[in-house]
Amino acid sequence: MAKELSKSYNPKEFEDKWYEFWLKNGLFTPKKGKKNETFSIVIPPPNVTSILHMGHGLNNTVQDILTRYKRMQGYETLWVPGTDHAGIATQNVVEKELAKEGKKRTDFTRESFVERVWVTALRHQKSIIDQLRKMGCSCDWDFNSFTFDEKRSKAVKKTFVELFKKDLVYKSKYIVNWCPRCGTALADDEVERTDKNGKLWHIKYPIKDGGFITVATTRPETMLGDTAVAFNDNDQRYEHLKGKTFLLPLTDREIPAIFDSFVDPKFGTGAVKVTPAHDPNDFDMGKRHELPFINILTEDAHLNDNVPEKYRGLDRYEARKRVVEDLEKLGLIEKIEDHSHNVGECYRCSTTVEPRFSDQWFIRMKPLAEPAIEAV
Repeated sequence: MAKELSKSYNPKEFEDKWYEFWLKNGLFTPKKGKKNETFSIVIPPPNVTSILHMGHGLNNTVQDILTRYKRMQGYETLWVPGTDHAGIATQNVVEKELAKEGKKRTDFTRESFVERVWVTALRHQKSIIDQLRKMGCSCDWDFNSFTFDEKRSKAVKKTFVELFKKDLVYKSKYIVNWCPRCGTALADDEVERTDKNGKLWHIKYPIKDGGFITVATTRPETMLGDTAVAFNDNDQRYEHLKGKTFLLPLTDREIPAIFDSFVDPKFGTGAVKVTPAHDPNDFDMGKRHELPFINILTEDAHLNDNVPEKYRGLDRYEARKRVVEDLEKLGLIEKIEDHSHNVGECYRCSTTVEPRFSDQWFIRMKPLAEPAIEAV
């Protein structure tokens, strides 16, 4: 008597069996030496920060459909699987795990912390591969790769050297979004913008020849890195300040008046403090006017040796408090207003990011993009 079909589908009865059959018979492996047309997809490697989510499920289903469709059309197809080390993001996941244990990364040696990161990464990597197999993804697992394995690491180094020799890679100073907690630069799309209530401090900057100009800032501690005061080059009110210098409060430095079209004469007093190493707009002005770039912050957002001794080693917010107190004692605070402004935060840990002047590597994209543009 024939076995009665189950009233409901039980994947355990079929899917593992048939997936192993497909693998055993090499159905996902393109045949070498064939003259058929070829088709391949490299999986966008999932981060080993966690297991796959529904978005991955949809993404990989689409790739599998395309791969199987081409295979049925007679193409020699190859779907390359792999996972991504995700660097700082994986480190952040491990730090959250440690926080539940009442520990921090600084409680470990570098070697022992890296070992802990590897344990988490490899655990997630195995789960991701198991999930892809359970989905029935028709990948060729002989090609399974990890973006931090030896072969990929060598390929990155080789490509970097080749680009450098062709003068397509170069090193330069630039303003980056810096997370003081993660200790890393962030791309613009990794910074989450949030409106926050803060203060706007109006500070008097003495003119060397007498009098003063008032500037407004949401970050008074950065004035210790100022290298100019800027005015719009068509602002008639400040024509008399051309060639003049200011006595930068709380320091023993003199800074020049500069005139630039970027400055909005209708904003505030029309005078802007310029801190080229800690603001992207000021960075551009600093380059245009060949100003000094004074970085006043360490990687963990404490004030460094480029500021007066009394402020060195202070956290940025403690430094802000001290700077304001000292300015008030000198009678240089004109007024303090409540002010709502847009603040950038690290998408991983919600720490307020700092615009920071640092060494960065760049790729000259124009000569690389031209052949691609021509092709399409």
